[in-house]
Amino acid sequence: MSTGFALVQLTPQMQLTPFWQGLIGSSALVGLFIGSLLLGWISDHIGRQKIFNCSFIIITLASVAQFFAQTPEQLFWLRVLVGIGLGGDYAVGHTMLAEFSPRKHRGVLLGSFSVIWTLGYVSATFVGHMMSDFGPDAWRWLLASSALPAALIMLLRIGTPESPRWLMQKGQFAAAHRVVRDCFGPHVTLNDEISVATSRHLKTLFSPKYWRRTAFNSLFFVCLVVPYFAIYTFLPSILQLLGLTSGITTDLLLNGLLVVGSLLGIGLTFCCSRRGFLIGSFLLLTFCLLALSVLPAGYTAFTLLLFGLFTLTISAVSNLVGVFPAESFPTDIRSLGVGFATSMSRLGSAIGTGLLPLSILALGVQTTTLLLAGILLLGAVVSILWAPETKGLTLVGASSVKLKSTPAVVRQRA
Repeated sequence: MSTGFALVQLTPQMQLTPFWQGLIGSSALVGLFIGSLLLGWISDHIGRQKIFNCSFIIITLASVAQFFAQTPEQLFWLRVLVGIGLGGDYAVGHTMLAEFSPRKHRGVLLGSFSVIWTLGYVSATFVGHMMSDFGPDAWRWLLASSALPAALIMLLRIGTPESPRWLMQKGQFAAAHRVVRDCFGPHVTLNDEISVATSRHLKTLFSPKYWRRTAFNSLFFVCLVVPYFAIYTFLPSILQLLGLTSGITTDLLLNGLLVVGSLLGIGLTFCCSRRGFLIGSFLLLTFCLLALSVLPAGYTAFTLLLFGLFTLTISAVSNLVGVFPAESFPTDIRSLGVGFATSMSRLGSAIGTGLLPLSILALGVQTTTLLLAGILLLGAVVSILWAPETKGLTLVGASSVKLKSTPAVVRQRA
């Protein structure tokens, strides 16, 4: 979100063309594509904990360096570095949480990523408003300010243990039991059963056993986040083109809906089936953008209502982007699978965000909104065809963490 505010100052200051606006707006997403795929694959080989700690070192250093950028090219590559760190954290962070979480609460805990992300997004909005009056260098302070929370997270992660499921898959049983005992206490034990090792090559994701999981997780992820990033990266401009005032009141309302939506998504993830929640949300989001694309100018109240409903729904269903991929792949390729799905989503988002200013310029906001509705409709079709129901299932190929007093859990395929 801070990028949108920074671009307002950057455009006249660096004389950015629509091409460079789109390129800088999508730069972090390009990095997310690289980081999710590369660092997710590496973590399946060397362990989750190393990437989990190193990713925020990259983010912190690249964030600080943005303050000193002098050209659009420098800023683009620095934001790509920020995205690489974020991509690695996205792939490994969800994997770590999935592998530490008890099955009953796994969906809620994974969905909490979306709540934290939304709170950060909303905070960035208000920081952007406050820092917009800092003078001609406000964009530098705004982009570099992300180094503060990144550095704090980096320090808090010192001492994070390795995933016990990854250790079990590597045959390090004593280390895995020690991690579980230290984190959960002596009353919790590990089942020593592990799955047959899976090839960690990228082609494994497209094998007969896994290609549907890979296709579903990649496509639903892409179809959900392309409209999200495309619209909210350029939110001030989009609101203006839709006939809405981009002021503190409108932003407060929409950002409040984002927070409420993320919290609502936690409840729906716990109460509803994963599959039903996803399909219903895709259909509702498609309706909202279709209605916005045909609504005549001057219907401000209806426009705000539809945009508010879209905001609430997309924030709620975004909880599932952290749930489905982490529950779909076995332990030895989980980070690779999560990283691949994330990288595809960020590649799609980067392309969509990069093309949005050009599309609005060439086709207009209504036609562009109609195209985004088509992407959401594709997501609904993909989900109807391929979305599994992973609620209540054990992680595929993972060793089960269970209480000694409870009976053994029947292993099921997610």
